[in-house]
Amino acid sequence: MKNKKLSLADHLLELRNRLLIIIAYIATCTILLLPFANTIYEFLSLPLLAVLPTGSNMIAVDVASPFLAPFKLVFLLAIAITFPISIYNFWAFIAPGLYKKEKKFLAPILISSTLLFYLGILFAYYIVFPLVFGFFTSIAPDGVEIATDINSFLSFVIKLFFAFGLAFEVPVITLMIVLFGISNAKSLSKKRPYIIVIAFIVGMVLTPPDVISQILLAIPIWLLFELGLFLAHLITKDKQGSKAG
Repeated sequence: MKNKKLSLADHLLELRNRLLIIIAYIATCTILLLPFANTIYEFLSLPLLAVLPTGSNMIAVDVASPFLAPFKLVFLLAIAITFPISIYNFWAFIAPGLYKKEKKFLAPILISSTLLFYLGILFAYYIVFPLVFGFFTSIAPDGVEIATDINSFLSFVIKLFFAFGLAFEVPVITLMIVLFGISNAKSLSKKRPYIIVIAFIVGMVLTPPDVISQILLAIPIWLLFELGLFLAHLITKDKQGSKAG
């Protein structure tokens, strides 16, 4: 059964308190990371610096870029680091209004989606970045000096982090579709050709206009869909077996 209903004012007060907690943790984490902002930015840029031609460097076009770019990175990193805290507060806010069955599913979904998001970011940094940056720097015409602006670079990598973080949520989304009765594993498996096409379309939309990054996003989406489908088959099979027993 659900807990006793609260008034709208109680809900708004609880929401405000949860948001203040999240903001406080993000602000604290940002302040703690700020002294290391330049070091963190240098670490982020390693995959690009490793493939730049000898003598090439990153540049700052705007006067304030040397400060703003590392600060923006630290702020976004603080959001990523405190994401589990944000998820917990989101869970704590909505949990009283959920049924027992819904709570049973939601907690594992929130935890697994958080871990998969982090995994997507790591995949982008260690696998995708070296390949993409190596491709971009290798096709530069003769006589063109490669000197990437630090703000443009940050925007580029944040876009890729976001794209791959979302892409790695595919198994969770697939499971949710089955668990909440929107579709079933058998029906989803029949839609596999459409899923593959959608994966490549998503790769085209979310990544820069190069074939390598599009493929590197589309293939994991497809494989992660297959993983989610496999898990959905196992769960539904177990449920059918327990009912038969």
